Parts: sequence; structure tokens; C-alpha cells
Amino acid sequence: MDPLYDVAIIGGGPSGSTAATFLVRQGHKVIVLEREQFPRFHIGESLLPHSMDAFERLGVVEKLDARFLPKYGAEITTSCGTNSAKIFFKDGLCAKHDRAYQVTRSEFDKVLLDHAAENGAAVLEKTSVESLDFGPDEVGINIKTEGETRKVRARYLLDCSGRGSVVGQYFKLKQNYANLKKFSVFAHYENVGRDEGITGSFIRLIRGRDRWFWMIPLTPTKMSIGIVLDIVDFKAMKKAPEQMLDDAIREQPQIWSRMTNATRVTEVHSASDYSYRNTSLLGDRWLLAGDAAGFIDPIFSTGVFLGIRSGEQAAHALHAALKNPLTRTAEFRKYEKNVNRVMDLYLRFVSNWYKPQFAEVITNPTHRLKLAATVNAVLAGNLSNSFSLWWRMEVFYLVVFLQRFFPLCPRVSLDPRQTVPSGVAN
Repeated sequence: MDPLYDVAIIGGGPSGSTAATFLVRQGHKVIVLEREQFPRFHIGESLLPHSMDAFERLGVVEKLDARFLPKYGAEITTSCGTNSAKIFFKDGLCAKHDRAYQVTRSEFDKVLLDHAAENGAAVLEKTSVESLDFGPDEVGINIKTEGETRKVRARYLLDCSGRGSVVGQYFKLKQNYANLKKFSVFAHYENVGRDEGITGSFIRLIRGRDRWFWMIPLTPTKMSIGIVLDIVDFKAMKKAPEQMLDDAIREQPQIWSRMTNATRVTEVHSASDYSYRNTSLLGDRWLLAGDAAGFIDPIFSTGVFLGIRSGEQAAHALHAALKNPLTRTAEFRKYEKNVNRVMDLYLRFVSNWYKPQFAEVITNPTHRLKLAATVNAVLAGNLSNSFSLWWRMEVFYLVVFLQRFFPLCPRVSLDPRQTVPSGVAN
């Protein structure tokens, strides 16, 4: 029979590997159960500066510096080319870090999982969870590894299994956001034109009337390009994802003007109806973290950021419960409250992004009341409870609301047929 682990973690992605590293460093016996064999393809390639503190605590900054492209900011532009705003992270309110990373997720996730193993976590890849047995003092996880079945026992279970959310499915906790039923399609390309210098590291977000695009530079020559739109709009096109992506890129001058020498180098991937949250993130013997807790939207690159943040916070809550079981209920509730608070903040931000007036406001940044610096800070992952951040964001949302009725910022068409192509240094 397997030994009794302190914590079993389902999923070896960023949240699971982060939690595993922190837990083993605190002296706990941890096993990570990963369904796939790393490296494997995954989306979510643009990171946020406020993850840098966690990377430093994990001790992986040197490894990440050696492998991945630094990211110093973002550019948000309208599909008609009328407006464009470049956001440098160094200018954010109370900015602590001026950069993050653009990462190829297959490599990034493997770095973090290998790091957890190097720190002492037991890692089983190509391992599926077949069933769960929740007892008063431990959890039994029945697993299959390369055809062989066995049972893993642990005092606590941390579910970091991503959108499949093993525990969430077990307890039927998943609830989708009715206002965020989206479809995304994406691929990697070589030799897409990009800006010279530091802005060549920026993620570009292009806002159209009924869709938005991302352009993420992954290496000096490779770029991730994707599109997000409503599921009903995609179905109405009656096109295969490959054809839809190709047509959408050709119809968008803000991208097509940069594709002269570009070649697609991966298959086209797609995902749909991926925005949800589980109604509970805790139980007597379990917690949910990362995408297993919830996923809002790919806009603003919050997925990996929230995964790493919640993975670290879950590790702290589990450590406290293992050290003193009497604190478990309070620590788990505190964890759930913190995760839900952050997801609520980004849910509001994302919901506003899909309003046309949001594009008009955010691409006309103002330095009055430090509003531009505040939005910059939120985009960088600064989610502190500070009053100075809160009231400025409230003013920003008020401006977005009023923009619907009064042109506080110039109106834009968001129509790519009325476009001013962006200049690019090839």
C-alpha cells in the first residue's frame, strides 16, 4: 500500500506545481498526479508582472530568464486602426516589477513541474484519476498509471486539474457565466512582423466590433495568434476553425499587414464555453485552485496569474491545516474568500471589455487622477485592497458607463474595413 501523503495534487500545471513546491519546502510529503506527459501544448502564454514575486519565492527566476522572452507591456488597439494605447508596466501605479514573460506553455509548465520534483515532490505523469473516496481523516485517490491501477492516500486533496476540475465534477459545482459564452481559435506562426525594440515584446490586443484578437510574441521569431468571439457567431459562419482563423486574419489589417512572411507552424486549436466558476472551492479535505476553481476569459492574461497565485495561497492554507488541524476551517474559508475576491475583480474588468465603449476609453488613456496608471496596475496583476487603487478603478468604470451616453472619448468604428494599417518594422 502506498504511504499516506500529506497532500495529493491533481494536475501538474502552474497551480499544481507551484503548490507542490511550496508545500514540500515546508516539510510536507506531496504527490502530484498529472494526466499527460510533459511537455504538452497549452494556451495561456502571456504572464503578468505580479507573478514575479511568486517566481522569486519559488526560486525559478534564473530558469525562466534563460528560456523565455521578457514582456514589458501591452498594446491595445482598435480594429479600425484609429486608436492604439501602449502600456508599459513600469508606469503602473505602485509598480514593483517592470516585466513578466511571454512563454511557450509546453516549456514553461515543464520547468515548473520539474522544479517541484527537484524540490522533493513525487510526480506521476501519464496518470489518470479514476475515482475518489472521501473519508473523515483522509482522501483515497484511485489512479491508473500506464495501465496499472492503485490507490493513493492523502490527508488533503488539492485539485489543480484545470477546466476538467475532477473534484468540481464529482460534486457538480461548475457554473458557466451566461454572459461569456465564447469561442476561441488559435495557432503559432513564424516570422510575423513585429515592432523593433522593447515594444516588440508586447502582447497586442486588437478589439473589433464582435471579436478580439491576440498577438503574443513567444520567441524572437514565433508568435501566437488567436481570436475570440461569441459561440453563436462562430456557429453562424459555418466554417471549420482553420478556415475561420485564416479568413479572420486576412480581414483584419492590423494583423494581416504583419503577415507578409508568416508561416503557420502548429495545428489550429480551438476551445469554447470555457468561462465558469465552481460554487464552492473547499471541503473538509479538499481545495480547488487554478482553472479547477474557475476560469474567466483569456483577455488580460489572467489564467496563469490566477493559477500561480491560488496555488501559492492554497499551499499556505494546507500548511496551516496540517500544522494545526483546528485552524483548517478558518484557513480554508479565508483562502476561498481571497480567490473569489480576485476572480470577482477580473470578472468585472472582463465584462466591461466586451462593451464597445470600453475600447474607446482604454485606448484614450488619461493621466488625470492617475487613471491610466491604475488600469496599468490592474493589467499587471496588482489586486491589492488599497483604497487608492479601488476608488480610481471606480472612476474608470464610471467613465466607461458614461461613455455609452456621452462621447467623453472620441467614438471609433471598430470596423476593419475603415482601417488605418499600423506601421511595423519588419
